[in-house]
Amino acid sequence: MQGFTFNTTPSVVFRDGAAADLGAIAGARLGPRVLFVTDPGLRKLGLCDGAIASLEAAGAEVTLYDRIEPDPTLAILDEATEAGRAAAVTGVVGFGGGSSLDIAKVAALLLGSGEPLDEAWGVGNARGPRLPLVLVPTTAGTGSEVTPVSILTVSAVEKRGVSSPVILPDLALLDPSLTVGLPGAITAATGVDAMVHAIEAYASASPNNNPQSRMLAREALRLLGANIETAYTTPGDVAARGAMLYGSMLAGQAFANSPVAAVHALAYPIGSGFHIPHGLSNALVLPHVLRFNAPEAHATYAEIAPDAFPALAETADSALEGMARDAMLQQRLLVNNPRPVTEADALAIYRAAW
Repeated sequence: MQGFTFNTTPSVVFRDGAAADLGAIAGARLGPRVLFVTDPGLRKLGLCDGAIASLEAAGAEVTLYDRIEPDPTLAILDEATEAGRAAAVTGVVGFGGGSSLDIAKVAALLLGSGEPLDEAWGVGNARGPRLPLVLVPTTAGTGSEVTPVSILTVSAVEKRGVSSPVILPDLALLDPSLTVGLPGAITAATGVDAMVHAIEAYASASPNNNPQSRMLAREALRLLGANIETAYTTPGDVAARGAMLYGSMLAGQAFANSPVAAVHALAYPIGSGFHIPHGLSNALVLPHVLRFNAPEAHATYAEIAPDAFPALAETADSALEGMARDAMLQQRLLVNNPRPVTEADALAIYRAAW
């Protein structure tokens, strides 16, 4: 087996309603003064209220920064960091979609280390230390709660990233109830985003593509593929929402260690140039990149296609068995084969070809 490195968030809590217990779960870790990073929409909906009240009940003074926007800019990062610095915070909570979590990661880094952001850009350049950090996702898509990456918008056409295990949080708190109110369009786009993470991680040409990531990618695809339609059509289905949230996290762990590729590379300019959500940008280019990659990655994609499309797996099994039976009817041809072919042999050949 080829050597590899695998890093992820050291602690995960998955429980319906867990956000309202944030203070009990992580208050001691975060300390007495907490920067709470979120967006105005979640604040207006009241989704943050239970988590904030829980922190306060645990004795924390909460500094709220709720001005996160999609594709967050350096100006937003500066504002969030300054709010934390002014309050001399001892810990950071990121609560929301990928934008809130990404800002919380870098804010925790800058507040904890004082290092210049210009020295942290790129892979492995962030030195740390960072402040204690807890991330609470409210969408099932980015997997940012378990990735060592933060993406920021630095110009009208450019995104730039900080990538380092230093910005992995101490705790990822997954509460399916937070995702129940997601509109259908966001549910679909973020769900596809998570599926792209798993697909690209599994097929990645990175030298660090590893069996751990591939295992996680396949389980992520099984969860996401089996539940995305239900989450879209029946938004109150907590079981489906939970499966999507957990699948998104597994996909995040996979691609954090076996990096994504051309789908994301081609999606970023679409998002920056036309302000299209990242998941939708991925969805727009996904089929075309898969088609482009097929000559080199056909066998790899065939392995995971039944994971992403459960009905395809069921159809394939029954179809292959039927073809194996039908092949046995061609005895006038089979008698000419250098080796006798049984029905079991035919089925094995069809499965290998599939």
